[in-house]
Amino acid sequence: MNITGFNQTDGCLPYACPERSVSTAVYVLLYICAAAVVLLTVFGNLLIIISVCHFKQLHTPTNMLILSLAVSDFLVGAFVTPIVLIWTIESCWIFKRVYCMFFLSGAYFLTSMSIYSIALIAADRYFALSNPFFYTEAVSVNTMCVVVLCEWLILLSYILALLYLNFPYVNFIKCPGDCFLLLDEIWSLVDLVVTFVFPFTVIIVLYVLIFIIAKKHATAIRELNAQTRTQTSGNTSESVSERKAARAVSILIFVFMACLFPYFMYTLLGSVVKMEFESFRNVLILLYLNSAINPIIYALFYPWFRKCVKLILTFQIFKTDSALINIL
Repeated sequence: MNITGFNQTDGCLPYACPERSVSTAVYVLLYICAAAVVLLTVFGNLLIIISVCHFKQLHTPTNMLILSLAVSDFLVGAFVTPIVLIWTIESCWIFKRVYCMFFLSGAYFLTSMSIYSIALIAADRYFALSNPFFYTEAVSVNTMCVVVLCEWLILLSYILALLYLNFPYVNFIKCPGDCFLLLDEIWSLVDLVVTFVFPFTVIIVLYVLIFIIAKKHATAIRELNAQTRTQTSGNTSESVSERKAARAVSILIFVFMACLFPYFMYTLLGSVVKMEFESFRNVLILLYLNSAINPIIYALFYPWFRKCVKLILTFQIFKTDSALINIL
């Protein structure tokens, strides 16, 4: 993403990273907390990746999208979150200029991937509910894998093209101690539409439609149960499980949007309101913390994930035919 509206002079004053403003104990505690966040992000999403890849029952089209989201979150936790947390604790960019370029490009790409993965999950759920027979026949695991691969390639191409076309105007780092990306105002607006307005509009519209369809289905099920009492228990248990799955996905998307919205508001208002860069850096932390929150959501609302974690941590996945274990 880009940062606009931060006033800077054309020339840089002599700069040195500020002296540490906290005690050694607090300093160490901050790094311990940062390490805990990174480990939770990396290993939490790694457990999701292993679960979906290993167990055959989880090889579904929807789970391929969840796998894509987990991969992008894993990469955020491995390569982006540690740098952002160190940057915040030190109150200074302590890495080299070249790494700033790769850091921002990678962070930009992975954040865009997460947004569009959520949008694809919303689209997947909508078509599964609105046209279940067509969805079952037309959408397979292989089809969804192709969609995910195209998503990664298209977004990567978009980011590379954006940087290439704006290379004369792109400024990855203005002065020592800072690292941010400035784009031309027109391209900043285009980028805001492509990476935020469009996918978020898709997510909101589709979930409103999903809510309407789900309400109709719930009403139809209640009427059917009232007419056929003998099948009530089976239908009820199925509808309850569907509601739980829908609730989990809704919470996942709501948390994601809550973490991402402040970042884009800062980006949007940066050109008209003077903002401190330190406060923007705190918004970045909230943005990337979402990658650590997702595995917690899965653990709280998906029984299959808790069972998979137990099987992985007890090394039962190394047994013969462990991929065929019933986890649903």
